[in-house]
Amino acid sequence: MKKSFVYKSHVVLALAILLNHSCAKEKTSNPPNVILIMADDMGYECLNSYEDTHYKTPELDAIASNGILFSNCVSQPLCTPSRVKIMTGLYNYKNYDHFGYLDKNQYTFGNLMKDAGYETCIAGKWQLNGLAYKDELKDWSNHQKPIDFGFDEYCLWQLTKTAKNGERFSNPLIEQNGTVLAQNEDAYGPDVFSDFIVDFIDRKKEKPFFVYYPMVLVHDPFVPTPDSNEWSNKEIRYKNDTTYFKDMVAYTDKIVGKIVSQLKKSKVLNNTIVIFTGDNGTHPTIYTVTKNGTIQGGKGTTSSAGTHVPLVVSWPDKIKKGLVYEGLISFSDFFATLKDITNSKAASDGISFYPLLKGEKQSTRESVFVHYDPQWGKNVNKHRNQFVRTLHYKLYGNGDFFNIKKDVLEKKAIPINSLTAQEIAIKKRLEKQLQKHPKLAEK
Repeated sequence: MKKSFVYKSHVVLALAILLNHSCAKEKTSNPPNVILIMADDMGYECLNSYEDTHYKTPELDAIASNGILFSNCVSQPLCTPSRVKIMTGLYNYKNYDHFGYLDKNQYTFGNLMKDAGYETCIAGKWQLNGLAYKDELKDWSNHQKPIDFGFDEYCLWQLTKTAKNGERFSNPLIEQNGTVLAQNEDAYGPDVFSDFIVDFIDRKKEKPFFVYYPMVLVHDPFVPTPDSNEWSNKEIRYKNDTTYFKDMVAYTDKIVGKIVSQLKKSKVLNNTIVIFTGDNGTHPTIYTVTKNGTIQGGKGTTSSAGTHVPLVVSWPDKIKKGLVYEGLISFSDFFATLKDITNSKAASDGISFYPLLKGEKQSTRESVFVHYDPQWGKNVNKHRNQFVRTLHYKLYGNGDFFNIKKDVLEKKAIPINSLTAQEIAIKKRLEKQLQKHPKLAEK
């Protein structure tokens, strides 16, 4: 997709073209609304804006072409580690205790936005009560936990009920504001969540609001959506088949369009920051054919396929022309950005990209650090690791050093005796970055 221009992380560009104060229809003193949408298991390659695939993502492509497309957003490799990091802005070694859990003593961006006077809601996948640790955790059944984390209203799957009690797509088992909704075999979970968000937006349009939507799409099981031909056959609505992945991507895009349409209808689109990202790479059973070759999903691994996720942002009031930002973004940066929007002094390990959204000079992030200890099954625990990376180089805690621009799949670490003077200097800088953090404990 063609963009108007590219903002390289090492070059300071004038971004006045993004601003057009004379045409602003809303008072500049009004704080912006914020909608943060996070797809489940969607790597960057799933958006046409990045890789020109056969997936249909026109709504997300429109956000990218009219807003900002971030080329290098780095997530955690797995769902809960990413959720904990994006919600608190802290490295996982500081507050990640169990898979599927976030301790009630943590301060989330829900708390941050509520404390700043925002109306807040969350819808979608929760998975933070610690349902797998009922013998260890006293608060696993606390249906008030979203409220404790700053959300006025919620509509969630996997709050106090596990997937064994009820699934997320057809005939979903959803808890909403303290009530377990009646199940309906013709209901579709993503529709329930997005309807809740649409209603919230219209009810709260006169006040600043914050919506966090951690989607259940496009996580497996890969099943028909209401737009799939096979949906009419109720017997196969949970038949897991990767063939349906493209339909799930298309439905994700459709829901984003539904939310944007409501923002227009409620006349709040101009002053709403819409953020779309993914929590980690695509499932490894998914192979995506792109203009640059076939990409296998790397969910759960520390490779680029496991941590390179989409990030597109729109804010019509401020961003007037499409922009590509090639600098690094860490998942801790989302909290820092919301902190900047609200002038909060909350602690964060991130760097705000709010200046970029406003057309101001953006602080360059030289590297991203990832501490990854999933604590969830041998298939993912075998990938536990620490690394720090720049745009082109990556250093692991064991000393393995890769040129990830030339060796995307990290097939062979660069031999020490073949490093150039420049690579030696980069490696030393990254070693110093790693030394700032406690080492990953041996198991």
